Amino acid sequence: MTSLWLDRPDLPAYPRVPVGRSFGIVVVGGGLTGLTTALLLARAGCSVAVLEARRLGAVTTGNTTGKITVLQGKLARIARRHSAHTVGAYVEASLEGQQWLLRYCADHQVPVQRRPDLTFAQTEEGRDAVGDVHDAAREAGLPVEWVEDAGLPLRTYGAARLADQAQLDAGDLLVALARDVERHGGEIFEGSRVTGVHAGHPCRVRLRAGEVRADRVVLATGTPMLDRGAFFARLEPNRTYAVALDVPGSLPAVMAIAGDQPSRSLRTAPSAGGERLVVAGGSHPGGRAASPRERVQELTRWAADHFPGATATHVWSAQDYRGIDELPSVGPLVPGSDRVLVATGYDKWGLTTAVAAALALTSSILEGQMPWAWALRTWRPSALTGLDKAVRFNADVAARLAADRTAPRVRSSAVVPPEGQGRVERDGQRLVAVSTVAGRTRRVSAACTHLGGVVTWNDAECSWDCPLHGSRFAADGTVLEGPAVSDLRRLDTTSTRGGDAAGDGVTP
Repeated sequence: MTSLWLDRPDLPAYPRVPVGRSFGIVVVGGGLTGLTTALLLARAGCSVAVLEARRLGAVTTGNTTGKITVLQGKLARIARRHSAHTVGAYVEASLEGQQWLLRYCADHQVPVQRRPDLTFAQTEEGRDAVGDVHDAAREAGLPVEWVEDAGLPLRTYGAARLADQAQLDAGDLLVALARDVERHGGEIFEGSRVTGVHAGHPCRVRLRAGEVRADRVVLATGTPMLDRGAFFARLEPNRTYAVALDVPGSLPAVMAIAGDQPSRSLRTAPSAGGERLVVAGGSHPGGRAASPRERVQELTRWAADHFPGATATHVWSAQDYRGIDELPSVGPLVPGSDRVLVATGYDKWGLTTAVAAALALTSSILEGQMPWAWALRTWRPSALTGLDKAVRFNADVAARLAADRTAPRVRSSAVVPPEGQGRVERDGQRLVAVSTVAGRTRRVSAACTHLGGVVTWNDAECSWDCPLHGSRFAADGTVLEGPAVSDLRRLDTTSTRGGDAAGDGVTP
């Protein structure tokens, strides 16, 4: 199933980029960061093109929960690692991104619903964690208040509340931004996967069928698809699931998120038949869940338990990346050169941070300055506060790679996986990923094309996910997202009942 926001007939479609073209600036990635960056540059008279590997919003933006809020649980984590000055700059960036987006929506008839936002505790033990969020927000100057009753149909143990936040339909925003980019002379191309960038004068942007050229390149791809800068080693991928449900009766007119485990996020969404409920949760490190399908089912059961009569209409998921020092990274891909710029590490708060990143990137390109951008800049000295976390993360990655290579495997067998299932087999010295989707059994290499991690089967989305750095592939091996830019190598394919290739479709 597709997300609630992308289930619509009016999403525009765009052609592949013609090879050999030259642009002033190429923006890689057609999500909120990429489209906002392209719009700001086009407004300034720059020659700009957006190159999207799949469809606009296909990855994180089209699969967001759609909350535009500055009350973020990560404020407490930032405060534990950084000075109050840095926390304040991050909040200022979030406010700037939020207010720009709200003004844009008002000016372009993108519907927005104003809501209070709450971070609530589900347990007595979680009360302290939520209290830390409350305290960090207040110290950063946000008018947050503590309430004992969160006003939700579940037991809570206090909540931090921030009034006058907002929510939207990400599909409405994508359509408005794309049309506005074109209106200002920018160009948009889909089905145009970038596989490499040579940072020269000009930059050469490599695609599968050739290349295009640009004076500068902006990587707005969630996680950078270039290994230069080694951002893949400084980002933790995290996958989260969402369910939209029809619920009889009225719903609380709030946005809310749990400050303790298990992760739960709630909001409403207007629909033709009234308000829908959107519940998100079930988070796990990318590629490291035994059964994502069970997480989706558990999330749906939780919603039905607390909202009797709830019936799921849409199920989807998104992948976010957390920086090792808890802050986003926005700026040069490598030190000393501004030919290739990057924005990453939003850690689930992309609707505010993506716009802030776009503002910071464009001000840098246009030789301006945002007063808070230093706190988000790549290669900042404060990133050293995350070195301990980076060491642990990469030691875990190395251990996982070694263990997966030597783990016992089913020997190649004529017994194919049942529908919707996949497994990794050993064929001599080769590891083979075998799956059956839509009646068709496929065999592809089990080695991720990024750094060789052994992929795992995602039984919710019928995809192969890498547990090292979050690259994802469709059942037929086609790369979907992550730092990988090449498909899994196809081996032999056996058709059992026919059917089309599947990938990235979450089933309830």
